Amino acid sequence: MVDPADVSSARRFVGAARRGVLATVDPRGRPRLVPLCFALDDWSPAAESGPAADGRFVFYSAIDEKPKRSADPLDLARVRDLRDRPGATMLVDHWDEAWDRLAWVRLDCSGEILTSDGADGTRAHAIAALRAKYPQYRAQRLEERPLIRLTCSVAASWGALEEER
Repeated sequence: MVDPADVSSARRFVGAARRGVLATVDPRGRPRLVPLCFALDDWSPAAESGPAADGRFVFYSAIDEKPKRSADPLDLARVRDLRDRPGATMLVDHWDEAWDRLAWVRLDCSGEILTSDGADGTRAHAIAALRAKYPQYRAQRLEERPLIRLTCSVAASWGALEEER
C-alpha cells in the first residue's frame, strides 16, 4: 500500500503518465492485459474533498473509435470482464536504462462501465479531461461511447517516483 505521505508522489507520477496497463480477469480466471490511455480524475462529485484527500485514485478511459475486434464497444473483452468481474489492476511504470530511474505504481481497482450521462456531470468532466490529455480524442465522438471508470483504493509503488521525466 502506498504510504499516505507518498500518495501525492504516486498521484503526480500516475497523472503524468501517457499510458498504463490494465489487467482484468477473463472468464477462465486468467489475467487479460491491455494498454490503456486514461485521465486521472482530480475532481469527483462523490468525494467532498476530492480523491487525493482520501488516497483514492479515480481514472477514466474511453472506449474510443480506434479499430477494434468488435464494432459494439460493449462487446470488447475488457468491457465484458469488468461487467462480470469488476476487480482489476492498473500498472503505470517508467523504464530507463539507468536503473536508479525505474519506477512503478500498481493500483488495485474496481471497474465499471459508464454508458449514459448522470445528473452529476461525471461523464462530461471525464471526456473533457481525456480530450485535454490526448488531442487525438478531440475529433472522436466520445459522448456516444462508453467510458471505463476505475476506482482504486489500494496502491503499491516502487522506485524513483519523483524523478523528472
